[in-house]
Amino acid sequence: MKKLSALIVAHNEEAILDDCLKRLAFADEIVIVLDDCTDGTKKIAITHSAKIIEGAWDIEGERRTIGIEASTGHWILEIDADEWVEETLAQEITAVVTADTADFYFTPIHNYVHGRWVKHGWMAALAPDLRGSLFRKGKKTWAMDRVHPGVSFDGKRGPDFTNGIRHNLADDISALVRRFNRNTTNRALDLVERNELGRTRTMVRKTFSRFWKCYVSRKGYREGGVGLLISILSALYPLVAHLKAQELRDRSEAI
Repeated sequence: MKKLSALIVAHNEEAILDDCLKRLAFADEIVIVLDDCTDGTKKIAITHSAKIIEGAWDIEGERRTIGIEASTGHWILEIDADEWVEETLAQEITAVVTADTADFYFTPIHNYVHGRWVKHGWMAALAPDLRGSLFRKGKKTWAMDRVHPGVSFDGKRGPDFTNGIRHNLADDISALVRRFNRNTTNRALDLVERNELGRTRTMVRKTFSRFWKCYVSRKGYREGGVGLLISILSALYPLVAHLKAQELRDRSEAI
């Protein structure tokens, strides 16, 4: 049977990491990249006999790549600290690793807000609803971005998993808004670094098309007030990131 590594990148996740790791006991190896951790995250990782890599990285793609390189399994399952792999999905993963017939698989992501599975309306600006989490080592490459970096895959894609990863995204609305604020700030840093600010009116136009996509096409309206908020935040993401980037650039030029 091929060896499976579970890979987690964590930053100060002592409150939630144990719940994640105890659901990964089916993996042959647990690898944890500790990104500038100052709390008890390392102690929790040690209790699960994890392989630990410590450091501090501004670029998400860089720290994920380091974790992949440190993993010794033929197959790698990438999980975030706020995610759970329940038994039914663990069984699916074990079966495809044993079969070893494809190179990568996409997993549904079940995003939970305040303990409720919000099924509709998502875009990657806040959280994806499908992700290439399981892959043969060497078949997935991360781009060097700060937030939601692009990925590329090589080889044969297997059928998407039936069961999904539970993503405990936000305890409340405030946490959801904080995530939006953090993501747009990191996106703004990428835009400035690459000199890709674009035009404000283009970003304004995107706001309307993205809201339609989230709220109507992706049926965010089915989720009530939370679905409306998710659609608004997803729609505003390019514009807010753009305006923050302009602000960063103007401050830099003023120095």
